[in-house]
Amino acid sequence: QVQLVESGGGLVQPGGSLRLSCAASGSFSSIETMAWYRQAPGKERELVASINSVYTPNYADSVKGRSTISRNNAKNTVYLQMNSLNPEDTAVYYCNAEGTYYSGTYRANFNSWGQGTQVTVSS
Repeated sequence: QVQLVESGGGLVQPGGSLRLSCAASGSFSSIETMAWYRQAPGKERELVASINSVYTPNYADSVKGRSTISRNNAKNTVYLQMNSLNPEDTAVYYCNAEGTYYSGTYRANFNSWGQGTQVTVSS
């Protein structure tokens, strides 16, 4: 129903910055929360930041103060600006969206994931 496509990952030096983008497409009636998660090798997937439909952000302690999540509701897009990157930020970053869609006359919830984009912080 909902497809998420991430972009913006890559290799960055310690102390550098990166901006991730995620665009949602498909058939849905609303997107309530958009979020970024990450998963490093050998570790569980963890929430990095989320933002709801009225633009209230939430950040993991590990990125608070050096990351900004934003969204453009008209474009169904969420962004993650990350600054002062360090090797511990190396991971696959996944976009997530939760919302509602119509199935016939019924409104149902969806929870969709993007395919992930690799972020590597290394000199």
